[in-house]
Amino acid sequence: MSLAPIVIISAIILILAYIFYGKYVFKKFDLNNNRLTPSHKHEDGVDYVPSKPIVVLGHHFASIAGAGPIVGPIIAVTFGWIPAVIWILVGGIFFGAVHDLGSMVASLRTDGKSIGTIIKNNIGQQGKQLFMLFSFSTLILVIAVFADIIAKTFINTPGVASASILFIFLAVGFGLVTKRAGNNKSLFIILTIVGVILMYYFVYLGTLIPFDLDYQIWLYVLLGYAFIASVTPVSLLLQPRDYLNSFLLYGLIILAVLGVLIANPEIKMDNQVHFKSENLGFLFPVLFVTIACGAISGFHSLVASGTTSKQIDKENDAKVVGFGGMLIESFLAIVSVGAVIVLSRDEYQTVLTSKGPVSMFADGLGNMMSTLGIPEQLAVSFVALTVSAFALTTLDTCTRLARFTFQEYFEGMEGPAAKTLSSNRYISTSIVVILSILLISSGGFATLWPLFGSANQLLAALALLAVAVWLMKKNVKANFVLIPMFFMFAVTLSSLGLFAWKNFQDNAYLLALIASGLFILSIVLIILARKSLTLNSSVPIGTNKN
Repeated sequence: MSLAPIVIISAIILILAYIFYGKYVFKKFDLNNNRLTPSHKHEDGVDYVPSKPIVVLGHHFASIAGAGPIVGPIIAVTFGWIPAVIWILVGGIFFGAVHDLGSMVASLRTDGKSIGTIIKNNIGQQGKQLFMLFSFSTLILVIAVFADIIAKTFINTPGVASASILFIFLAVGFGLVTKRAGNNKSLFIILTIVGVILMYYFVYLGTLIPFDLDYQIWLYVLLGYAFIASVTPVSLLLQPRDYLNSFLLYGLIILAVLGVLIANPEIKMDNQVHFKSENLGFLFPVLFVTIACGAISGFHSLVASGTTSKQIDKENDAKVVGFGGMLIESFLAIVSVGAVIVLSRDEYQTVLTSKGPVSMFADGLGNMMSTLGIPEQLAVSFVALTVSAFALTTLDTCTRLARFTFQEYFEGMEGPAAKTLSSNRYISTSIVVILSILLISSGGFATLWPLFGSANQLLAALALLAVAVWLMKKNVKANFVLIPMFFMFAVTLSSLGLFAWKNFQDNAYLLALIASGLFILSIVLIILARKSLTLNSSVPIGTNKN
Protein backbone atom coordinates (compact mmCIF):
# COMPACT_ATOMS: atom_id res chain seq x y z
CA MET A 1 0.00 0.00 0.00
CA SER A 2 1.29 3.49 -0.83
CA LEU A 3 1.23 6.58 1.41
CA ALA A 4 -0.45 9.02 -1.00
CA PRO A 5 -4.05 7.67 -0.59
CA ILE A 6 -3.79 7.96 3.22
CA VAL A 7 -2.74 11.63 2.98
CA ILE A 8 -5.38 12.51 0.34
CA ILE A 9 -8.26 10.74 2.12
CA SER A 10 -7.30 12.34 5.45
CA ALA A 11 -7.29 15.80 3.86
CA ILE A 12 -10.73 15.22 2.32
CA ILE A 13 -12.17 13.99 5.65
CA LEU A 14 -10.86 17.06 7.50
CA ILE A 15 -12.20 19.48 4.87
CA LEU A 16 -15.64 17.85 4.92
CA ALA A 17 -15.60 17.91 8.73
CA TYR A 18 -15.02 21.68 8.70
CA ILE A 19 -17.88 22.20 6.26
CA PHE A 20 -20.52 19.90 7.77
CA TYR A 21 -19.72 19.18 11.42
CA GLY A 22 -18.30 22.69 11.75
CA LYS A 23 -21.65 24.14 10.66
CA TYR A 24 -23.37 22.18 13.45
CA VAL A 25 -20.86 23.29 16.09
CA PHE A 26 -20.88 26.95 14.97
CA LYS A 27 -24.66 26.99 15.36
CA LYS A 28 -24.38 25.50 18.85
CA PHE A 29 -22.06 28.30 19.95
CA ASP A 30 -24.31 30.93 18.30
CA LEU A 31 -21.46 32.88 16.68
CA ASN A 32 -22.63 36.37 15.79
CA ASN A 33 -20.67 39.30 14.34
CA ASN A 34 -23.07 41.76 15.97
CA ARG A 35 -21.49 41.09 19.36
CA LEU A 36 -18.62 43.37 20.39
CA THR A 37 -15.46 41.33 20.84
CA PRO A 38 -13.03 41.90 23.74
CA SER A 39 -10.34 43.17 21.35
CA HIS A 40 -12.56 46.20 20.61
CA LYS A 41 -14.14 46.53 24.04
CA HIS A 42 -10.80 46.55 25.90
CA GLU A 43 -8.38 47.62 23.15
CA ASP A 44 -5.11 48.67 24.81
CA GLY A 45 -2.47 48.20 22.10
CA VAL A 46 -0.61 45.63 24.25
CA ASP A 47 -2.75 42.51 24.73
CA TYR A 48 -6.16 43.48 23.31
CA VAL A 49 -5.54 44.22 19.63
CA PRO A 50 -8.24 43.63 16.95
CA SER A 51 -6.51 41.90 14.02
CA LYS A 52 -7.14 40.40 10.60
CA PRO A 53 -8.36 36.75 10.64
CA ILE A 54 -5.34 35.50 8.69
CA VAL A 55 -2.99 37.20 11.17
CA VAL A 56 -4.80 35.74 14.19
CA LEU A 57 -4.84 32.30 12.54
CA GLY A 58 -1.10 32.61 12.00
CA HIS A 59 -0.53 33.47 15.66
CA HIS A 60 -2.90 30.80 16.96
CA PHE A 61 -1.68 28.03 14.68
CA ALA A 62 1.98 28.83 15.31
CA SER A 63 1.36 28.84 19.06
CA ILE A 64 -0.59 25.57 19.32
CA ALA A 65 1.53 23.63 16.81
CA GLY A 66 5.04 23.62 18.26
CA ALA A 67 6.62 20.19 18.28
CA GLY A 68 3.53 18.47 19.72
CA PRO A 69 1.81 17.28 16.50
CA ILE A 70 5.15 15.87 15.35
CA VAL A 71 6.65 14.24 18.44
CA GLY A 72 3.44 12.70 19.86
CA PRO A 73 2.11 10.96 16.71
CA ILE A 74 5.55 9.58 15.80
CA ILE A 75 6.01 8.03 19.24
CA ALA A 76 2.42 6.70 19.17
CA VAL A 77 3.15 4.71 15.99
CA THR A 78 4.72 2.26 18.46
CA PHE A 79 1.15 0.94 18.95
CA GLY A 80 0.56 0.76 15.19
CA TRP A 81 -0.01 3.39 12.51
CA ILE A 82 -3.68 2.50 11.97
CA PRO A 83 -4.90 3.37 15.52
CA ALA A 84 -2.73 6.50 15.40
CA VAL A 85 -4.35 7.74 12.17
CA ILE A 86 -7.88 6.87 13.37
CA TRP A 87 -7.46 8.73 16.66
CA ILE A 88 -5.90 11.79 14.96
CA LEU A 89 -8.91 12.12 12.64
CA VAL A 90 -11.64 11.25 15.15
CA GLY A 91 -9.97 13.14 17.99
CA GLY A 92 -9.15 16.20 15.90
CA ILE A 93 -12.68 16.58 14.54
CA PHE A 94 -14.93 15.61 17.45
CA PHE A 95 -12.65 16.39 20.39
CA GLY A 96 -9.87 18.88 19.60
CA ALA A 97 -11.76 21.25 17.27
CA VAL A 98 -14.73 21.42 19.68
CA HIS A 99 -12.37 21.93 22.64
CA ASP A 100 -10.41 24.73 20.95
CA LEU A 101 -13.42 26.59 19.56
CA GLY A 102 -15.39 26.16 22.80
CA SER A 103 -12.54 27.60 24.88
CA MET A 104 -12.21 30.51 22.45
CA VAL A 105 -15.93 31.37 22.30
CA ALA A 106 -16.39 31.10 26.08
CA SER A 107 -13.46 33.50 26.47
CA LEU A 108 -14.87 35.90 23.84
CA ARG A 109 -18.08 36.08 25.89
CA THR A 110 -16.10 36.65 29.12
CA ASP A 111 -14.06 39.74 28.15
CA GLY A 112 -11.19 37.66 26.76
CA LYS A 113 -10.48 36.09 30.15
CA SER A 114 -9.02 32.62 30.61
CA ILE A 115 -10.73 29.31 31.32
CA GLY A 116 -9.99 29.95 35.00
CA THR A 117 -12.32 32.96 35.07
CA ILE A 118 -14.96 30.99 33.16
CA ILE A 119 -14.73 28.32 35.86
CA LYS A 120 -15.08 31.00 38.54
CA ASN A 121 -18.24 32.41 36.91
CA ASN A 122 -19.86 29.01 36.42
CA ILE A 123 -18.39 26.73 39.10
CA GLY A 124 -17.10 29.06 41.81
CA GLN A 125 -14.07 30.85 43.22
CA GLN A 126 -12.61 27.66 44.71
CA GLY A 127 -12.76 25.97 41.32
CA LYS A 128 -11.03 28.95 39.71
CA GLN A 129 -8.19 28.94 42.23
CA LEU A 130 -7.56 25.22 41.80
CA PHE A 131 -7.63 25.48 38.00
CA MET A 132 -5.42 28.58 37.86
CA LEU A 133 -2.80 26.95 40.07
CA PHE A 134 -2.86 23.86 37.89
CA SER A 135 -2.74 25.70 34.56
CA PHE A 136 0.04 28.00 35.81
CA SER A 137 2.09 24.97 36.87
CA THR A 138 1.47 23.32 33.49
CA LEU A 139 2.61 26.45 31.63
CA ILE A 140 5.80 26.66 33.68
CA LEU A 141 6.36 23.01 32.82
CA VAL A 142 5.88 23.74 29.09
CA ILE A 143 8.30 26.69 29.23
CA ALA A 144 10.94 24.53 30.90
CA VAL A 145 10.51 21.65 28.44
CA PHE A 146 10.64 23.80 25.32
CA ALA A 147 13.51 25.99 26.54
CA ASP A 148 15.51 22.78 27.08
CA ILE A 149 14.57 21.41 23.63
CA ILE A 150 15.40 24.66 21.81
CA ALA A 151 18.70 25.22 23.62
CA LYS A 152 19.88 21.72 22.71
CA THR A 153 18.70 22.17 19.11
CA PHE A 154 20.65 25.43 18.82
CA ILE A 155 23.78 23.69 20.11
CA ASN A 156 23.46 20.79 17.66
CA THR A 157 22.57 23.00 14.67
CA PRO A 158 23.96 26.55 15.12
CA GLY A 159 22.54 27.54 11.72
CA VAL A 160 19.03 27.12 13.12
CA ALA A 161 19.94 29.49 15.96
CA SER A 162 21.14 32.13 13.49
CA ALA A 163 18.01 31.87 11.36
CA SER A 164 15.79 32.09 14.47
CA ILE A 165 17.52 35.32 15.57
CA LEU A 166 17.12 36.79 12.07
CA PHE A 167 13.42 35.85 12.17
CA ILE A 168 12.94 37.91 15.35
CA PHE A 169 14.43 41.07 13.81
CA LEU A 170 12.36 40.49 10.67
CA ALA A 171 9.20 40.15 12.77
CA VAL A 172 9.81 43.43 14.61
CA GLY A 173 10.39 45.24 11.31
CA PHE A 174 7.30 43.63 9.79
CA GLY A 175 5.21 44.60 12.83
CA LEU A 176 6.29 48.24 12.71
CA VAL A 177 5.72 48.59 8.96
CA THR A 178 2.32 46.84 8.89
CA LYS A 179 1.13 48.97 11.81
CA ARG A 180 1.80 52.08 9.73
CA ALA A 181 0.11 50.48 6.73
CA GLY A 182 -3.14 50.32 8.71
CA ASN A 183 -6.08 48.68 6.91
CA ASN A 184 -4.59 48.95 3.41
CA LYS A 185 -5.17 45.34 2.26
CA SER A 186 -3.12 45.60 -0.94
CA LEU A 187 -0.12 46.98 0.91
CA PHE A 188 -0.49 44.29 3.60
CA ILE A 189 -0.42 41.55 0.95
CA ILE A 190 2.72 43.06 -0.63
CA LEU A 191 4.42 43.32 2.78
CA THR A 192 3.47 39.71 3.55
CA ILE A 193 5.01 38.48 0.29
CA VAL A 194 8.22 40.42 0.98
CA GLY A 195 8.31 39.19 4.59
CA VAL A 196 7.82 35.53 3.60
CA ILE A 197 10.51 35.75 0.89
CA LEU A 198 12.98 37.25 3.39
CA MET A 199 12.07 34.60 5.97
CA TYR A 200 12.82 31.76 3.54
CA TYR A 201 16.05 33.50 2.52
CA PHE A 202 17.05 33.65 6.20
CA VAL A 203 16.70 29.85 6.33
CA TYR A 204 19.54 29.67 3.82
CA LEU A 205 21.49 32.60 5.32
CA GLY A 206 21.43 31.02 8.77
CA THR A 207 23.46 28.06 7.49
CA LEU A 208 26.18 30.47 6.30
CA ILE A 209 26.53 32.32 9.61
CA PRO A 210 26.11 29.73 12.38
CA PHE A 211 25.76 31.21 15.87
CA ASP A 212 27.31 29.03 18.56
CA LEU A 213 26.85 29.36 22.35
CA ASP A 214 26.89 26.84 25.19
CA TYR A 215 23.74 25.34 26.71
CA GLN A 216 23.52 27.47 29.86
CA ILE A 217 23.95 30.74 27.96
CA TRP A 218 21.29 29.71 25.44
CA LEU A 219 18.83 29.05 28.28
CA TYR A 220 19.28 32.56 29.65
CA VAL A 221 19.09 34.11 26.17
CA LEU A 222 15.89 32.21 25.36
CA LEU A 223 14.17 33.06 28.64
CA GLY A 224 15.33 36.69 28.31
CA TYR A 225 13.73 36.78 24.88
CA ALA A 226 10.57 35.17 26.30
CA PHE A 227 10.42 37.91 28.96
CA ILE A 228 10.62 40.66 26.31
CA ALA A 229 8.05 38.91 24.11
CA SER A 230 5.66 38.66 27.08
CA VAL A 231 5.65 42.35 28.05
CA THR A 232 5.82 44.05 24.63
CA PRO A 233 2.67 44.76 22.56
CA VAL A 234 1.52 41.66 20.64
CA SER A 235 1.43 43.69 17.42
CA LEU A 236 5.17 44.49 17.70
CA LEU A 237 6.74 41.04 18.13
CA LEU A 238 4.53 38.09 19.08
CA GLN A 239 1.82 38.50 16.46
CA PRO A 240 4.00 39.33 13.40
CA ARG A 241 6.53 36.60 14.28
CA ASP A 242 3.81 33.98 14.63
CA TYR A 243 2.11 35.19 11.45
CA LEU A 244 5.29 34.97 9.36
CA ASN A 245 6.34 31.68 10.98
CA SER A 246 2.99 30.15 10.07
CA PHE A 247 4.07 30.40 6.41
CA LEU A 248 7.03 28.17 7.26
CA LEU A 249 4.64 25.46 8.37
CA TYR A 250 2.21 26.05 5.51
CA GLY A 251 5.16 25.72 3.15
CA LEU A 252 6.34 22.57 4.89
CA ILE A 253 2.88 20.97 4.62
CA ILE A 254 2.54 21.90 0.93
CA LEU A 255 6.02 20.64 0.05
CA ALA A 256 5.44 17.47 2.09
CA VAL A 257 2.15 16.73 0.29
CA LEU A 258 3.72 17.38 -3.13
CA GLY A 259 6.64 15.15 -2.16
CA VAL A 260 4.27 12.37 -1.09
CA LEU A 261 2.23 12.63 -4.30
CA ILE A 262 5.31 12.58 -6.56
CA ALA A 263 7.41 10.04 -4.65
CA ASN A 264 4.31 8.00 -3.64
CA PRO A 265 6.38 5.90 -1.20
CA GLU A 266 5.23 2.49 -0.04
CA ILE A 267 4.12 1.95 3.54
CA LYS A 268 6.64 -0.55 4.90
CA MET A 269 5.25 -0.50 8.44
CA ASP A 270 3.12 -3.54 9.27
CA ASN A 271 -0.63 -3.18 9.89
CA GLN A 272 -0.56 -4.82 13.31
CA VAL A 273 -2.09 -3.14 16.36
CA HIS A 274 0.11 -3.51 19.45
CA PHE A 275 -2.01 -3.24 22.58
CA LYS A 276 1.00 -3.04 24.88
CA SER A 277 4.43 -1.47 24.51
CA GLU A 278 7.29 -2.51 26.75
CA ASN A 279 8.44 1.10 27.13
CA LEU A 280 5.14 3.01 27.02
CA GLY A 281 2.54 0.69 28.54
CA PHE A 282 -0.98 -0.17 27.34
CA LEU A 283 -2.59 1.32 24.21
CA PHE A 284 -5.38 2.66 26.44
CA PRO A 285 -4.77 5.21 27.85
CA VAL A 286 -1.21 5.87 26.61
CA LEU A 287 -2.07 6.38 22.91
CA PHE A 288 -4.55 9.15 23.79
CA VAL A 289 -2.07 10.90 26.07
CA THR A 290 0.86 10.58 23.67
CA ILE A 291 -1.01 11.97 20.64
CA ALA A 292 -1.84 15.28 22.28
CA CYS A 293 -1.70 18.31 19.97
CA GLY A 294 -2.55 16.29 16.86
CA ALA A 295 -5.96 15.31 18.26
CA ILE A 296 -6.72 17.28 21.45
CA SER A 297 -4.47 19.24 23.80
CA GLY A 298 -5.31 21.16 26.95
CA PHE A 299 -2.59 23.68 26.15
CA HIS A 300 -4.74 24.83 23.21
CA SER A 301 -7.44 26.02 25.62
CA LEU A 302 -4.91 28.33 27.31
CA VAL A 303 -3.88 29.83 23.96
CA ALA A 304 -7.49 30.10 22.70
CA SER A 305 -8.70 31.80 25.88
CA GLY A 306 -5.44 33.63 26.57
CA THR A 307 -3.79 35.45 23.67
CA THR A 308 -6.03 34.53 20.71
CA SER A 309 -9.41 35.65 22.11
CA LYS A 310 -7.91 39.10 22.78
CA GLN A 311 -7.08 39.52 19.07
CA ILE A 312 -10.28 38.24 17.40
CA ASP A 313 -11.84 41.09 15.41
CA LYS A 314 -15.30 39.54 14.81
CA GLU A 315 -16.89 36.47 16.40
CA ASN A 316 -17.19 34.59 13.11
CA ASP A 317 -13.39 34.77 12.77
CA ALA A 318 -13.29 32.11 15.51
CA LYS A 319 -14.57 29.54 13.00
CA VAL A 320 -11.42 29.40 10.91
CA VAL A 321 -9.06 30.29 13.79
CA GLY A 322 -10.37 27.87 16.44
CA PHE A 323 -12.05 25.04 14.56
CA GLY A 324 -10.04 25.34 11.32
CA GLY A 325 -6.70 25.82 13.07
CA MET A 326 -7.15 22.53 14.95
CA LEU A 327 -7.97 20.60 11.79
CA ILE A 328 -4.86 21.96 10.05
CA GLU A 329 -2.83 20.72 12.99
CA SER A 330 -4.47 17.29 12.74
CA PHE A 331 -3.39 17.15 9.10
CA LEU A 332 0.17 17.97 10.18
CA ALA A 333 -0.05 15.03 12.61
CA ILE A 334 -1.11 12.77 9.71
CA VAL A 335 1.92 13.99 7.73
CA SER A 336 4.11 13.21 10.76
CA VAL A 337 2.83 9.63 10.87
CA GLY A 338 3.41 9.35 7.11
CA ALA A 339 7.03 10.46 7.51
CA VAL A 340 7.87 7.35 9.58
CA ILE A 341 5.60 4.55 8.34
CA VAL A 342 7.66 4.36 5.16
CA LEU A 343 10.10 2.49 7.43
CA SER A 344 9.72 -1.10 8.54
CA ARG A 345 8.92 -1.63 12.22
CA ASP A 346 12.47 -2.72 13.01
CA GLU A 347 13.90 0.33 11.22
CA TYR A 348 11.40 2.57 13.00
CA GLN A 349 12.35 1.27 16.46
CA THR A 350 16.07 1.57 15.74
CA VAL A 351 15.93 5.12 14.37
CA LEU A 352 13.49 6.33 17.06
CA THR A 353 15.87 5.13 19.76
CA SER A 354 19.04 6.49 18.13
CA LYS A 355 17.89 9.80 16.60
CA GLY A 356 14.56 10.73 18.21
CA PRO A 357 11.19 11.74 16.68
CA VAL A 358 12.17 15.22 15.37
CA SER A 359 15.15 13.88 13.41
CA MET A 360 12.98 11.04 12.07
CA PHE A 361 10.42 13.58 10.90
CA ALA A 362 13.07 15.79 9.25
CA ASP A 363 14.78 12.86 7.53
CA GLY A 364 11.50 11.32 6.32
CA LEU A 365 10.02 14.51 4.90
CA GLY A 366 13.38 15.73 3.59
CA ASN A 367 13.74 12.55 1.56
CA MET A 368 10.24 12.99 0.05
CA MET A 369 10.84 16.68 -0.70
CA SER A 370 14.04 15.82 -2.55
CA THR A 371 11.85 14.33 -5.31
CA LEU A 372 10.83 17.94 -6.08
CA GLY A 373 14.41 18.79 -7.04
CA ILE A 374 15.35 20.25 -3.64
CA PRO A 375 18.76 19.06 -2.34
CA GLU A 376 17.97 16.50 0.34
CA GLN A 377 20.26 18.03 2.98
CA LEU A 378 18.69 21.47 2.47
CA ALA A 379 15.21 19.93 2.72
CA VAL A 380 16.12 18.12 5.95
CA SER A 381 17.56 21.36 7.41
CA PHE A 382 14.42 23.28 6.41
CA VAL A 383 12.15 20.78 8.19
CA ALA A 384 14.33 20.83 11.33
CA LEU A 385 14.36 24.64 11.32
CA THR A 386 10.57 24.78 10.98
CA VAL A 387 10.10 22.53 14.01
CA SER A 388 12.56 24.64 16.03
CA ALA A 389 10.88 27.90 14.95
CA PHE A 390 7.53 26.65 16.21
CA ALA A 391 9.00 25.42 19.46
CA LEU A 392 10.32 28.95 20.00
CA THR A 393 6.86 30.33 19.21
CA THR A 394 5.36 28.06 21.86
CA LEU A 395 7.97 29.27 24.36
CA ASP A 396 7.15 32.98 24.04
CA THR A 397 3.39 32.42 23.89
CA CYS A 398 3.54 30.25 27.03
CA THR A 399 5.41 32.95 28.91
CA ARG A 400 2.71 35.51 28.10
CA LEU A 401 -0.03 32.99 29.00
CA ALA A 402 1.66 32.20 32.32
CA ARG A 403 1.77 35.94 33.00
CA PHE A 404 -1.97 36.26 32.22
CA THR A 405 -2.77 33.29 34.49
CA PHE A 406 -0.63 34.63 37.34
CA GLN A 407 -2.27 38.06 37.12
CA GLU A 408 -5.81 36.66 36.90
CA TYR A 409 -5.21 34.56 40.03
CA PHE A 410 -4.74 37.73 42.10
CA GLU A 411 -7.55 39.73 40.49
CA GLY A 412 -10.18 40.76 43.01
CA MET A 413 -7.94 40.12 46.03
CA GLU A 414 -7.46 42.87 48.61
CA GLY A 415 -4.15 44.45 49.54
CA PRO A 416 -1.41 46.39 47.71
CA ALA A 417 0.67 43.27 46.99
CA ALA A 418 -2.22 41.50 45.25
CA LYS A 419 -3.05 44.61 43.22
CA THR A 420 0.57 44.96 42.12
CA LEU A 421 0.85 41.31 41.11
CA SER A 422 -2.43 41.45 39.18
CA SER A 423 -1.54 44.63 37.25
CA ASN A 424 2.24 44.83 36.84
CA ARG A 425 3.22 42.69 33.83
CA TYR A 426 6.95 43.15 34.45
CA ILE A 427 6.89 41.73 37.98
CA SER A 428 4.58 38.84 37.06
CA THR A 429 6.69 37.91 34.02
CA SER A 430 9.86 38.01 36.12
CA ILE A 431 8.32 35.50 38.53
CA VAL A 432 7.37 33.25 35.60
CA VAL A 433 10.93 33.30 34.21
CA ILE A 434 12.56 32.67 37.60
CA LEU A 435 10.30 29.68 38.31
CA SER A 436 11.03 28.28 34.84
CA ILE A 437 14.79 28.47 35.46
CA LEU A 438 14.37 26.65 38.77
CA LEU A 439 12.32 23.90 37.12
CA ILE A 440 14.84 23.44 34.28
CA SER A 441 17.59 22.99 36.85
CA SER A 442 15.63 20.09 38.39
CA GLY A 443 15.51 18.05 35.15
CA GLY A 444 15.40 18.17 31.36
CA PHE A 445 13.13 16.86 28.64
CA ALA A 446 13.29 13.17 29.59
CA THR A 447 12.23 13.90 33.18
CA LEU A 448 9.56 16.52 32.51
CA TRP A 449 7.87 15.33 29.27
CA PRO A 450 5.94 12.30 30.71
CA LEU A 451 4.51 14.49 33.47
CA PHE A 452 3.64 17.20 30.94
CA GLY A 453 1.70 14.70 28.80
CA SER A 454 -0.61 13.66 31.64
CA ALA A 455 -1.03 17.22 32.94
CA ASN A 456 -1.77 18.52 29.44
CA GLN A 457 -4.58 16.05 28.78
CA LEU A 458 -6.08 16.64 32.21
CA LEU A 459 -6.13 20.32 31.27
CA ALA A 460 -8.14 19.41 28.14
CA ALA A 461 -10.69 17.50 30.23
CA LEU A 462 -11.02 20.43 32.66
CA ALA A 463 -11.43 22.94 29.81
CA LEU A 464 -14.19 20.78 28.29
CA LEU A 465 -15.81 20.62 31.75
CA ALA A 466 -15.76 24.43 31.97
CA VAL A 467 -17.24 24.86 28.48
CA ALA A 468 -19.91 22.20 29.12
CA VAL A 469 -21.07 23.85 32.36
CA TRP A 470 -21.03 27.27 30.66
CA LEU A 471 -23.26 25.96 27.84
CA MET A 472 -25.61 24.04 30.10
CA LYS A 473 -26.20 27.11 32.27
CA LYS A 474 -27.29 28.83 29.05
CA ASN A 475 -29.73 25.94 28.42
CA VAL A 476 -27.77 24.73 25.41
CA LYS A 477 -27.70 20.96 24.84
CA ALA A 478 -24.03 20.19 25.38
CA ASN A 479 -23.66 16.49 24.53
CA PHE A 480 -21.20 17.37 21.75
CA VAL A 481 -18.93 18.70 24.54
CA LEU A 482 -19.89 16.28 27.31
CA ILE A 483 -19.02 13.10 25.40
CA PRO A 484 -15.42 14.23 24.66
CA MET A 485 -15.18 15.49 28.26
CA PHE A 486 -16.14 12.15 29.84
CA PHE A 487 -13.77 10.27 27.51
CA MET A 488 -10.85 12.59 28.30
CA PHE A 489 -11.46 12.25 32.03
CA ALA A 490 -11.43 8.45 31.61
CA VAL A 491 -8.15 8.69 29.70
CA THR A 492 -6.56 11.12 32.14
CA LEU A 493 -7.59 9.44 35.37
CA SER A 494 -6.48 6.04 34.06
CA SER A 495 -3.16 7.50 32.90
CA LEU A 496 -2.48 9.34 36.15
CA GLY A 497 -3.39 6.27 38.21
CA LEU A 498 -1.00 4.05 36.24
CA PHE A 499 1.69 6.77 36.24
CA ALA A 500 1.44 7.23 40.03
CA TRP A 501 1.57 3.48 40.70
CA LYS A 502 4.54 2.89 38.38
CA ASN A 503 6.56 5.72 39.92
CA PHE A 504 5.67 4.59 43.42
CA GLN A 505 7.01 1.11 42.57
CA ASP A 506 10.16 2.72 41.11
CA ASN A 507 10.62 4.75 44.32
CA ALA A 508 10.07 8.00 42.38
CA TYR A 509 7.88 9.32 45.17
CA LEU A 510 7.79 12.97 44.05
CA LEU A 511 6.41 12.08 40.59
CA ALA A 512 3.95 9.65 42.18
CA LEU A 513 2.81 12.38 44.57
CA ILE A 514 2.33 14.93 41.76
CA ALA A 515 0.32 12.45 39.68
CA SER A 516 -1.85 11.60 42.71
CA GLY A 517 -2.41 15.31 43.37
CA LEU A 518 -3.55 15.90 39.79
CA PHE A 519 -5.91 12.92 40.07
CA ILE A 520 -7.49 14.35 43.22
CA LEU A 521 -7.70 17.83 41.68
CA SER A 522 -9.74 16.57 38.73
CA ILE A 523 -12.16 14.72 41.03
CA VAL A 524 -12.65 17.84 43.19
CA LEU A 525 -13.41 20.00 40.14
CA ILE A 526 -15.93 17.45 38.82
CA ILE A 527 -17.70 17.48 42.21
CA LEU A 528 -17.71 21.29 42.29
CA ALA A 529 -19.11 21.45 38.74
CA ARG A 530 -21.90 18.99 39.53
CA LYS A 531 -22.76 20.85 42.73
CA SER A 532 -22.82 24.17 40.85
CA LEU A 533 -25.24 22.82 38.23
CA THR A 534 -27.48 21.26 40.87
CA LEU A 535 -27.63 24.41 43.02
CA ASN A 536 -28.07 26.91 40.20
CA SER A 537 -30.27 25.15 37.68
CA SER A 538 -31.31 21.78 39.13
CA VAL A 539 -29.83 20.19 36.00
CA PRO A 540 -27.57 17.18 36.63
CA ILE A 541 -24.62 16.71 34.32
CA GLY A 542 -25.64 14.90 31.16
CA THR A 543 -29.16 16.35 30.95
CA ASN A 544 -30.71 19.64 29.91
CA LYS A 545 -33.85 21.66 30.49
CA ASN A 546 -34.55 21.58 26.79
